[in-house]
Amino acid sequence: MDFTFTEEQQAAAEAAKAVFSAASPDGVPSPALTPGAVADDLDRRLWGKAADADLLGLLLDPQYGGAGLDPIALCLVLREAGRVLARVPLLESTAAALAVQRYGGEELRSAVLPGAGRGELVLTVAPHGRTGHDAAELAVQARQDRGTGGAGGDGFWVLDGAQTAVPWAHSADRILIPAHTEAGQTLLALVPRDLTGVTLSPQISTSGERLAEIRLDSVRLDGSEVLAADGAWEWLRHLLTTGTCALALGLGEAVLALTSSYTSKREQFGFPLATFQAVAVQAADRYIDLRAMEATLWQAAWRLATDREGALAAPGALPVAGDVAVAKIWAADGVRRVVQTAQHLHGGFGAATDYPLHRYHAWAKQLELSLGPAAAHEEALGDLLAAHPLG
Repeated sequence: MDFTFTEEQQAAAEAAKAVFSAASPDGVPSPALTPGAVADDLDRRLWGKAADADLLGLLLDPQYGGAGLDPIALCLVLREAGRVLARVPLLESTAAALAVQRYGGEELRSAVLPGAGRGELVLTVAPHGRTGHDAAELAVQARQDRGTGGAGGDGFWVLDGAQTAVPWAHSADRILIPAHTEAGQTLLALVPRDLTGVTLSPQISTSGERLAEIRLDSVRLDGSEVLAADGAWEWLRHLLTTGTCALALGLGEAVLALTSSYTSKREQFGFPLATFQAVAVQAADRYIDLRAMEATLWQAAWRLATDREGALAAPGALPVAGDVAVAKIWAADGVRRVVQTAQHLHGGFGAATDYPLHRYHAWAKQLELSLGPAAAHEEALGDLLAAHPLG
């Protein structure tokens, strides 16, 4: 079998390297130095450079100005973004646009996708249900009002509830929000940020970035802006989770390189730290973590690129959700171990706020817990194995 990337995928990775080489983790605002949110907006300059390099429309069809590539290409680009802690909603905006392309009507696709691919329209996703004592009460609920017209005869949907920890919500033009119906279906509503009834309250992430709690109070949305296809939310969540694994891989590789450079130069008892057996063994363990993260990431991305509506890749294989769970387990545990070992091998120097490691540490914790920690995905994987015995 040929496991090499295609020329188009490699070209996307090279373009991403060129764009993100202009960014530096030293320039990322530090949660240790900044009270409240580290900044009020995404990195607009970097966002513009990504748009100019056609990185924002990688997965869109050519008719909407995109390159028509697959999730593997997106993950290659996200890996480069993770290396430098790029403060842009590349994953969320691309995932939301691809969901619109995959499940939306032609009117919505034509209105949203060209602008999203050019970076003129910023999209994001509300990937987390709000946690609390009564999850059902706090989730976003949707009810349909067919008696009020609406484009295409779809009527209107009325949304009520809240979503928490929504990334880039204060900067996005539209937010893709999962909402539940009385019939048990999960819809995806593309809600304009400034629509009547939408309220954003600031929240702060572990990495210091500004998140938002979104409250929806009888928000009326045209039916053409609601993605109601079965499986849309599950597919979108798989894409977001896999993209998060790619960001974690890039971050982990940058941290290991940082650690290698430091231990090669820092001397103790007249010898570089890297020559000590205990240091070398810890670094080797973290290298193994990264290779496992990489292998499981590409397996999940390949399944997303080739599977159709949850089909099995081969008789006896798990659904795509199984490969996504395995990738997230390795990404969550692996990136945590990488940054913890780096902190240990750097000693007190790793906590210095004028050195980028503490920024990587904060971002790694955010990525570890995003869309579920390792334990949550281990439980999901166990359920899949029970439902689809291997053999």
